[in-house]
Amino acid sequence: MHNSVDISIENFQQVILQESANKLVMVEFWAQGYEPSEQLAPVLQTIASKQGENLLHARVDCQAQPDITAQFGVQNLPTVMLIKDGQPVDGFAGVESEANIQAMLDKHLPKPEDELFAQATAMAEQANYQEAFTLVKQAFDLDPNRADIKLLLADCQVEVGQVNQAKELLATIGLVDQDGYYRAILGKIELAEQAAESPEIIALQQALENDPDNLALKVKLAVQMRQANQLEEALSLMHSVLLKDINFEDAKKLMLDMINALPDGEPLKSQYRRKVYSLLY
Repeated sequence: MHNSVDISIENFQQVILQESANKLVMVEFWAQGYEPSEQLAPVLQTIASKQGENLLHARVDCQAQPDITAQFGVQNLPTVMLIKDGQPVDGFAGVESEANIQAMLDKHLPKPEDELFAQATAMAEQANYQEAFTLVKQAFDLDPNRADIKLLLADCQVEVGQVNQAKELLATIGLVDQDGYYRAILGKIELAEQAAESPEIIALQQALENDPDNLALKVKLAVQMRQANQLEEALSLMHSVLLKDINFEDAKKLMLDMINALPDGEPLKSQYRRKVYSLLY
């Protein structure tokens, strides 16, 4: 197996210190001909084969490596230790079931949402909020209770125009997690709401109240709302135009452009794409 290694004095430092800085190292202390060791070994091999690059399965033959065994203070066989950053973080002695061992590993192995969150954070730092939204939304679907994931998702929601959704999500953040990042997102929401009350939008809304069937006014207002990140309102207006006249000026192209600009994973994207396609076909 590519993620299994036998520990000796020669590679001890590399495995225990260097490798454990990058991944979890599961150290198995065993003895040849000892039934409990032989019973546990295939279970550990099966588990390790499923973990890929996240886990290194390191085996210590206690008969051949008594110094290493003594250094770890191992007294019973088999013994399994989990090593991270050169330090034991968990373990057990004796024979355990695959389910119990996996449950122990799950507490220390990186979770899929961790990687998605890290990637989303990197995208957000580059102001690529559409890509960040798609990634952090996947992380949120996997773990909707993590405050750091919720905060990043709310930030991305503001940036892609989901201001109301961001406000709803921030309302679920507990006091202990209402840090500087939380307050910064609140500031972004306030700015977005102020932009939604621009003189241009207010003037167009008033004009539309006086002439509610004016399709050109609806298109102009939708464009202004899109620029102010009021996406749902903009799409609703454009859809109402297409319902009246599917070929009105460039309304169809504008709406498709608005839809295609939405990040993957945004419910509005699939919702309004279906609405447009139902009109077209």
